[in-house]
Amino acid sequence: MESPVATYVSAVRSFSELVRAVPEDRWDGPGLGEWDLRSLIGHTSRSLTTVATYLDSPADTEDLASAEQYYVHVKEPTSVLGADDIVERGRRAGADLGDDPVATVGALSAAVIERLGTGEDRLIRVIGGSGIRLHSYLPTRTFELAVHGLDIAAAADVPYEPPAEVLEQATLLAARIALALGDGTTVLRALTGRMELPSGYSVV
Repeated sequence: MESPVATYVSAVRSFSELVRAVPEDRWDGPGLGEWDLRSLIGHTSRSLTTVATYLDSPADTEDLASAEQYYVHVKEPTSVLGADDIVERGRRAGADLGDDPVATVGALSAAVIERLGTGEDRLIRVIGGSGIRLHSYLPTRTFELAVHGLDIAAAADVPYEPPAEVLEQATLLAARIALALGDGTTVLRALTGRMELPSGYSVV
């Protein structure tokens, strides 16, 4: 498997290419849930801007030891952001893409790749002030780019499949999150045709 840094960079480039394929008349159309497509793309672009921001936020302790622990942490009822906050942040991020969102996403992509460099596995401080290693955090952003990339493609009605290494890492992480949430048996039985997942089930 590729390194977390290489896989994240692949996901960033794939996302930028996908955004270039979005038809102009789709940007103000439906995206996901309460978001229009611009807001969905804006929300997804935060997987670029947060990495750039957190690289400048060193941590002293490793509070979260893995990508799946990160997701368990943010899914807890005491998480710092609620659903309404996430929706509003997505809308603001969509507006921040400006008059030429394709160019903006392209510039954000190039900037985070340059800023990341070789991706030294440093301790960074993320949402809620928790410390996590960069190589544990990046797979969470790769996951978001893969999942929302598929959402964007569906909303824009354009063909898309994440790069193989991105799809592999995201799918494996989804399984690990399910295990960390205590849902391993349910998910394994569903994936092997023994049962259906509960209605509305999600690992995030």
